[in-house]
Amino acid sequence: MENSLGFIGGSGLYELDFLENKKILDLHSPWGNPSDKIIQGSINKNNIFFLSRHGLGHKLSPSSINYKANIDCFKQCGVTDIISLSAVGSLKESLSPGTFVIVDQFIDRTINREKSFFNKGIVAHVPMSEPTSNELMKLSKKNLDILNISNVLGGTYLAMEGPQFSTKAESNMYRLLGCDVIGMTNMPEAKLSREAEIRYCSISMVTDYDCWHQEHESVNLEMVINTMKENTLNSKKFIQAISNEYYKGMDFSQDKTQSILDTSIITHRKSWDKEIEKKLSTILKRYKKESN
Repeated sequence: MENSLGFIGGSGLYELDFLENKKILDLHSPWGNPSDKIIQGSINKNNIFFLSRHGLGHKLSPSSINYKANIDCFKQCGVTDIISLSAVGSLKESLSPGTFVIVDQFIDRTINREKSFFNKGIVAHVPMSEPTSNELMKLSKKNLDILNISNVLGGTYLAMEGPQFSTKAESNMYRLLGCDVIGMTNMPEAKLSREAEIRYCSISMVTDYDCWHQEHESVNLEMVINTMKENTLNSKKFIQAISNEYYKGMDFSQDKTQSILDTSIITHRKSWDKEIEKKLSTILKRYKKESN
């Protein structure tokens, strides 16, 4: 299978003004519409796809995002790899605003979201011990270093429900758990990507310290917005750089994500619910073709 790269843009990153040969893809899924129209375009003749997670103009709260539709529509486009960019709060003094954290672990504290394509009719249990792609993480680190963007390789992302921010007690509890950053959108995005056999990489861009920080109250909205604007500019430079490197060739031979359903689907084929199978036609396309 030919590799294809998709980007999901979080708060502050709603469009890519540097894409060439731009096409607007008005896609739909059995679970409804994605957050916005997917943009297909090229960077130095390399084809990429882009989706604004919250929609142009930031119309969707984290709990209102149709994560299943987003991932299904990326799968329809033939995307094999997703790089997710998100605005986050820092839970550690060392991770100052402007730092890009290349996340390798998650703690999921969301409670109101549909988290699986395989809830009923067809059951699958995909492994999530290593939820992000090591190869995409290493490539991200390389490009962030070249761009001289402050970054850290590895970190735990606490996914909270939102849309409200944490209480100080919650923020301190997450710090005791050893979390590095806190955000509202990478779950169930990462889980659904794994179920769709798409490799996933999370770049979390720190905008401010969470409310645990003793000087948090002195950080005003203007400071946060200015940091977010700088992060957005840096994220666009990063997208351009990593797209070029990605299409020079990647070795994913040690990554089993693209065939993870082979060892994850537990429901016998003859017992599959036909309506669910139809809804999962995009997600199951490779699996059905190779198991026939």
